[in-house]
Amino acid sequence: MTFASLPDFKSLLGAAPQPDMDARSAAAARNGQLTKPQGSLGRLEDIATWFAGWAGTERPRIERPQVIIFAGNHGVTAQGVSAFPPEVTVQMVANFEHGGAAINQLSKNAGASMSVHAIDLDRPTADFTQAPAMSEAECVAALRVGWNAVEAGADVVVVGEMGIGNTTSAAAIAGALFGGTPADWVGRGTGVDDAGLAIKTRVVAEGVARHGELDPLGILCALGGRELAAMAGAIARARTLRIPVILDGFICTAAAATLAKAVDGALDHCVAGHVSAEAAHGRLLGALGKEPILSLGLRLGEGSGAALALPIVKAALACHSDMATFAQAGVSTG
Repeated sequence: MTFASLPDFKSLLGAAPQPDMDARSAAAARNGQLTKPQGSLGRLEDIATWFAGWAGTERPRIERPQVIIFAGNHGVTAQGVSAFPPEVTVQMVANFEHGGAAINQLSKNAGASMSVHAIDLDRPTADFTQAPAMSEAECVAALRVGWNAVEAGADVVVVGEMGIGNTTSAAAIAGALFGGTPADWVGRGTGVDDAGLAIKTRVVAEGVARHGELDPLGILCALGGRELAAMAGAIARARTLRIPVILDGFICTAAAATLAKAVDGALDHCVAGHVSAEAAHGRLLGALGKEPILSLGLRLGEGSGAALALPIVKAALACHSDMATFAQAGVSTG
């Protein structure tokens, strides 16, 4: 299963399988028999039932979680949209590879494997105020990096990113997909000052004005970055394999939104791990109809919020799959 163009990619996504509704119904029936009052575990019950449909079993478990981090550099940083220089992307990739970043610790804590994919860091995307950030061929290549990074045997996937300037890219994508003003989507990212925020807002406005009429995957090419395209590719591949995905923060969600706008229901296998402190993230999740699991004021990226939510999802499945039913426990219900 492969693709050589954006239409090919969209066709594969459109033909991706739906959840196993028999497994989901069986899980819902089991949930009604567990030794607890109905609804007493709140969203944990909903998460377990949702997960069962994608796992294709009444009693799912997470045994092979996978965390995948993608890194890319953005030409638009030359405009002064970030508080840090592009060299930090390379330095942080080295930190990931040596196990020193937050996401390394959070992946380990969740019992997940973790891999890092640096994509052409010596070749930043174009400044999207002047030209499309990526050609179709470049975008397809990045999509394929993400697609090929997903392990077929994984039972849940978290995707994260590193790329100086990528909150600017995410804000431009969100504005192009959902409208509104640049101020609705632009935040301080890595901590730009007021002057930097004004530059960032202008840059997003110029990018949306230049490329905003494109179709959703065209917007990903024109306003995105290689790491955003790779995340979209990984999320799409997980869907074709019917692997649930936990979405991370604003940048990950913006990448995922291009899929949702390209193909109806493309994110049905995804749950939002958290809502970040980047103000536009909550707005974007609302536009996608995703309710976050956690709200901890995070704004790190790296897949950190999704990795933090992973143990919550594991807990939901542990309760659902391993609790006794009333009949097994000999507990009277009447």
